[in-house]
Amino acid sequence: MKTLLDQPEVLAEICAATDAEQGIAALEHSLQRLASTVELRHVLTRGNWHRPGGVVDADFNPVSGNIRRWAEQESAGDVDALIAGYADAGYFATQHSGKTHYFAAACGDGPADFIQLEVEQLREVVDRHLVEADWYPDSLEEFLDPLDYPRLDPVPVNPPFYRFRRVTSIARLLDETNSGPWAFGALRRFVQDWGDSSAAEGEHFCRHWILALRDYMDRDGEVRLTATPVTTFSGTLPDLPAGEILHGAALANAIHGYDRVVGYPFAWYFHMLSRKAENYQLAKAVLRDLMGAYDYLPARDLKVLRDWEARSYAV
Repeated sequence: MKTLLDQPEVLAEICAATDAEQGIAALEHSLQRLASTVELRHVLTRGNWHRPGGVVDADFNPVSGNIRRWAEQESAGDVDALIAGYADAGYFATQHSGKTHYFAAACGDGPADFIQLEVEQLREVVDRHLVEADWYPDSLEEFLDPLDYPRLDPVPVNPPFYRFRRVTSIARLLDETNSGPWAFGALRRFVQDWGDSSAAEGEHFCRHWILALRDYMDRDGEVRLTATPVTTFSGTLPDLPAGEILHGAALANAIHGYDRVVGYPFAWYFHMLSRKAENYQLAKAVLRDLMGAYDYLPARDLKVLRDWEARSYAV
């Protein structure tokens, strides 16, 4: 039986065929029909990013969907000729204003046993005049991404649309990167800590966290992947309790109150680890309490915390 992982072409077709103006629920419904054996759920949307678009004429009719490819073809390596040739064309450069929708489907009991699906929602908008009077870029790269260039109001040139980005088996991803200098050691431990803690007694890990995946090229020209856990909590996260001030019953009430707001037990621990800039006085304060007269964490959470104390990490 084919799974979501085996059908990226079908996923791409579904995304392209779904009207983005109908909202994310319509896309979730369309995708769920393909994922008949698992529950695929929209868990997070991350937005406010942009990428270069194409070229349109004065009436916003498309000239090219890819400004880089168009410029390379039209310039033949001579950016001055490109500027001279299109100075009076009235063309505009566009950009894609985007956001990424994350869907997740648990496919096992382990915290890493889930499939993550990423779908981009894009809208092409006018960004700037293609050529500005008295502006002479020194290179094609400067022409494509000019600094201190007057930007226009982002007028849409077409309706929003969906584009399939990728589908990933998180268990396979973590397993395949289990060795070598690029292993996701801290991330694997973060996920394992979830499975070992009381957080695993509720909903699956993938209902509370997604992995933000990003490709980059290293110094040797090889494409690498980073993976960063991002909470699916909607709204503004509360501040972590002040471990340097609170102790005893006040600290116990504070961490349990934090957990109630976020929606699962031991949430404060995972949110502490996902903020690398945080100091870890909170964890140390809880450990001091639990080594003394207080007992307000389950034994499994205390073991995770003690293991962290012995070999601390963050993601």
